[in-house]
Amino acid sequence: MKKKDICILLVDDEPDIIEIIRYNLSSEGYRIITAENGKEALKIAKSEKPHLIILDVMMPEMDGMETCIQLRKIPGLKDTVITFLTARGEDYSQMAGYDAGADDYITKPIKPKVLTSKVKALLRRFKDNKKPDSDILQLSGLIINRDEYKVTIGEEEIILPRKEFELLYLLASHPGRVYKRDEIMERIWGNDVVVGGRTIDVHIRKLREKIGDDRFQTIKGVGYKFVS
Repeated sequence: MKKKDICILLVDDEPDIIEIIRYNLSSEGYRIITAENGKEALKIAKSEKPHLIILDVMMPEMDGMETCIQLRKIPGLKDTVITFLTARGEDYSQMAGYDAGADDYITKPIKPKVLTSKVKALLRRFKDNKKPDSDILQLSGLIINRDEYKVTIGEEEIILPRKEFELLYLLASHPGRVYKRDEIMERIWGNDVVVGGRTIDVHIRKLREKIGDDRFQTIKGVGYKFVS
């Protein structure tokens, strides 16, 4: 997809911030639309179907948290990536953002070039909720073959137990998406009853040892994501 075909919705009640972000992202070639509050954002998002929404938290009419919750209820936006861009960087605020349905949480102030790089990374998540085109994932030298339950790094084949493989495939199928602990537990272990509270942590630790520590990021109090 070409940059000119990518639509980004900026939602913030501060005109100066909107203008700075709009200028920098427009310079990259993206199509930028804006909204000054949550209610306006919902109307625009329904009609424009943006690929990425950058959302402030503290806004009039409807705050960012509630806006995010309502955006996630719109069927046509199920694949849209949503990130908060806010001065509130406390852990509890970030956790609330993820609980509201956000994919990421960016703290102000952020340098324009860093934001641009972050946006590029976020847009790679656009297919986040879509099924992979095949059962073979190829990610920066890592090949995961679901049909054969085989993982290859370069020329080296890595043997993984079933649950480790399924956890790796789940996270790697949508790089950058934060998977909450309860979702991981449900999708990987399902109704298995003999599962301790530290099971996910142990499996992630083993995957880090075998696949690489830098491939997995812990989101404190929330869950994990795969870094491609």
